[in-house]
Amino acid sequence: MARTSENWHVLESKNTTLIADVGGRSPSLIYWGERLRHTTPGMIAALAVRQTAKGSASVEVPLTLCPTFGSGFSGAKGIRLHRHGAAWDFDPASADVLEASSQRLSIRSVDPVHWVVLHHTVALDFDSDVLSLETKVTNEGDAPLTLDWCAAATLPIPAHADTLTGFAGRWSGEFQRQTVAQFTGAYVRENTRGRTSHDSFPGLLAHCSHTTEGAGPAFGFHLGWSGNHRVLAEKLWDGRALVQMGELLLPGEIVLEKGASYRSPVLYASFSPDGFSALSRNFHRYVRSHLLSDAARNKPRPVHYNTWEAVYFDHDPGRLKALAEKAARVGAERFVLDDGWFKGRRHDRAGLGDWLPDESIYPDGLTPLIDHVKACGMEFGLWVEPEMVNPDSDLYRAHPDWILSATTTDTVPFRDQLVLDLTRQAVWDHLFACFDTLLTANDIAYLKWDMNRDINQPGSDGRPACHRQVRALYNLLAALRAKHPAVEIESCASGGARTDYGILAHTDRIWASDNNDALDRLEIQRGASFFFPPEVVGGHIGPRLCHVTDRQHSMAFRAAAALFGHMGMEFDLAELTGEEEDVLRAALDLYKQKRALIHGGRLFRLVSKPHALAFGIVSEDRSEGLFTYAQTATRAESVSESFRFEGLDAASRYKLELIWPQGLQARSPNALEATAETVISGEGLMKAGVQLPLTMPETALVFELTRVD
Repeated sequence: MARTSENWHVLESKNTTLIADVGGRSPSLIYWGERLRHTTPGMIAALAVRQTAKGSASVEVPLTLCPTFGSGFSGAKGIRLHRHGAAWDFDPASADVLEASSQRLSIRSVDPVHWVVLHHTVALDFDSDVLSLETKVTNEGDAPLTLDWCAAATLPIPAHADTLTGFAGRWSGEFQRQTVAQFTGAYVRENTRGRTSHDSFPGLLAHCSHTTEGAGPAFGFHLGWSGNHRVLAEKLWDGRALVQMGELLLPGEIVLEKGASYRSPVLYASFSPDGFSALSRNFHRYVRSHLLSDAARNKPRPVHYNTWEAVYFDHDPGRLKALAEKAARVGAERFVLDDGWFKGRRHDRAGLGDWLPDESIYPDGLTPLIDHVKACGMEFGLWVEPEMVNPDSDLYRAHPDWILSATTTDTVPFRDQLVLDLTRQAVWDHLFACFDTLLTANDIAYLKWDMNRDINQPGSDGRPACHRQVRALYNLLAALRAKHPAVEIESCASGGARTDYGILAHTDRIWASDNNDALDRLEIQRGASFFFPPEVVGGHIGPRLCHVTDRQHSMAFRAAAALFGHMGMEFDLAELTGEEEDVLRAALDLYKQKRALIHGGRLFRLVSKPHALAFGIVSEDRSEGLFTYAQTATRAESVSESFRFEGLDAASRYKLELIWPQGLQARSPNALEATAETVISGEGLMKAGVQLPLTMPETALVFELTRVD
């Protein structure tokens, strides 16, 4: 049970303690960090007493879960609302605990003057140390209540967390980290693209300047929402600091009638005293145990073959069947037919919305191709983009009013497609019927659910509808999964523009980027790994000549980059030389042998030289590990550095083996040869490391460690 007093409630997980003070008008967090084993809430409250400074209020306004204008708090407000200009000074009069346990706290706060109720939910997962927080606002007054902003929560961060790392990017360059020193003032990232976005992933790290992958305190925050959002970290002039995240609402988007409520997206947060990799492992454990379906957890992730970069829109059943045969021969387990299969879809300017196989290409529907793929021993998957419509389509010609738009301006052109208004029941019903029919009539195991444009003008009947659009999408996905529970769904949005925990709760896989360049992918996947475990991140071996960067890489390097994710292929198999095909087969075999470890183990990102990127996966019992060292640029030194492993059992002995690339020719005797017949302690591997063989830029080594005790 939760340790409680009149004012305090304590939530505890394996490694974290959170203490909430509910004795005031609004709840606040007075401690969140390493687990306390010999300290009481009263001690923490006493330690937290602050003096007031000259030139400031005589009584310091507390930093609560939801700071308000009415409280007089001078920093970022957790909520902004009004009734035609009144009720702006909303502030609860009391906080009542509705539910309290060692892992969950539910608090109701009421403003009896303005008739507004806040309901805060705080949950601390015991095994992962991940917090989930949300706020619900209810209008109990007679007049409508306009809600302009409601953070999922406001969390305090300590003064020693003096550095912030956010996640920026662009199309084909997602999950790029940007680090800045904390400063007096506000760090703000806002997204109004209508989807999670390429350029402003809703994640943030607050940490010490000296924190590394393996040491130092780190706080992580992620908003599980697939639409507009606001990320804020603020340091006040009095030294206090906070983080807020929430849905960025458009003007007049949320107007609550009497009795109506708004529920914020969920803010996920975690703390680790042991660096960024340990923080990521917290989030990975949470995703695996709480967001993924049982089916996704229990089924090995099959090797994909995706047709996009092989054929684009040039569909020919004979060629596709030949690709399926070759894909199966090299080791594919799922064949995904990408864009171009449906009516009128010879390019990206027509056909979206008409979800029937093009009779000029597939006169007997998809069944003959599906049967052929299954006869080759593979599952069949299909690309779809349900939320979009081309003006050149039967659907748009019949229903031109079914789109999101502004009332007084033309729609911003974007890929010759428009966004369907899912908030209209007729549109929602039509889409459900289309894809229910498609999945019922065909043996489809997997949908690649794409979304290839921003929602620039999300209007419906003259009102903004982005919030309702996202909720309608979630409901559509949930309804289709309930009707077709065996079908897996990937969230793709011209790459990584819709990757977040909100969409992941309704899907099984994310597509981190349209960029299959192995060198770029290593950095993209590294950024994604801060919040997403490897098994949900699709990683494909692309063409020899990358279609995005015009850069060429060896098959061995491309395969190494794709190995540590949900592995697949996306290129024309006819381009393979005999040697490349042998390397590809070996890589896919290696993935199948090691995917249980890669998709269930603990991630360790390693501190690397500027010319390298390194990380590894270690099993929970530390009996085996898989590590990679990728040389991304020319090194400054003439001889390679030592590679120090992480996460092993210091007292155990391990066999170390270089398993990729096969047949590496060393220039001279090296440490790997010297240790080939020797077992080495985990302590030695972690503290001394192994001297790496000389490699060239844009090559990668993969090491296997096996405990031999």
